Amino acid sequence: MLGVTPSAVSQAIRTLETRVGAALFMRTTRSVGLTEAGERFIARAKPAYEELLAARDAARGLGQKPSGLLRITAPRAVVPVLLEPLIASFCEAYPEVELEIATREEFTDLAGEGFDAGIRLGQFIAADMVAVRLTLPFPLMVVGAPGYFKRRPPPHGIGDLRDHACLRLRRSDGALAPWPFLDGNKAIETLVSGPFIAPDYLTLLGPALRAVGLAQLPAPLVRGALADGTLRAVLPSYAVTAPGLFLYHPGKRQVLPKLRAFIEHVRYRGGRKPAQPTPRPTARKPRP
Repeated sequence: MLGVTPSAVSQAIRTLETRVGAALFMRTTRSVGLTEAGERFIARAKPAYEELLAARDAARGLGQKPSGLLRITAPRAVVPVLLEPLIASFCEAYPEVELEIATREEFTDLAGEGFDAGIRLGQFIAADMVAVRLTLPFPLMVVGAPGYFKRRPPPHGIGDLRDHACLRLRRSDGALAPWPFLDGNKAIETLVSGPFIAPDYLTLLGPALRAVGLAQLPAPLVRGALADGTLRAVLPSYAVTAPGLFLYHPGKRQVLPKLRAFIEHVRYRGGRKPAQPTPRPTARKPRP
């Protein structure tokens, strides 16, 4: 049954008895049986051995079909734009997968904190990660509510922002993020001022809708508000283009079926055909 010779089995038993320090088998010319020490040993070892086999089968199952806990880390603004519309359909399509989304703006050590993958803007992904594109590149747009423009005229140039209330983003390292622009082929970062500071784009959106000030936000986050007129874009010719959102993970050999299923589901539901993982992207400059 084991595919080994009787002498090899006997040697393995002798080695085990030496390690235990007691005879486990009684041997005669006609039969072999357990000693009292052997009975006690097997009574305690059998449950542990069966648990070990069960653990092997459970791990093997994760490698054969989408199942288990899938932990994804992503910025808050990504949830309503990309993930929220897909959560119900993914959970329905893969009932054996438990999906957990952890929202955080700071960089995450995937392996150290037990995450399967993360979602970030392409330019912020480390070079040793495999990046899979989830969205096309999109501009960062300066927007304001109609009520705000009733109080102040729209800016026509970057320098006009000095006279406007600007809603600012504080990075995870504590620094206030400047507003990036493109003036022709020249990249510009402008320090702005205003009445409100937030740690993420999603928190900036609410005050912008309520006419507190201007905000520079990713186009997917404000697409609906621009379409229904609750926000208005300004300075479009100076908009800088972000390379898009990417899902990143440690490498091809560590992609379990649950993560592969999530990647393909996001891509299909987003209307994009599956593609091979891409190298770490770099920021792309928009057309002026």
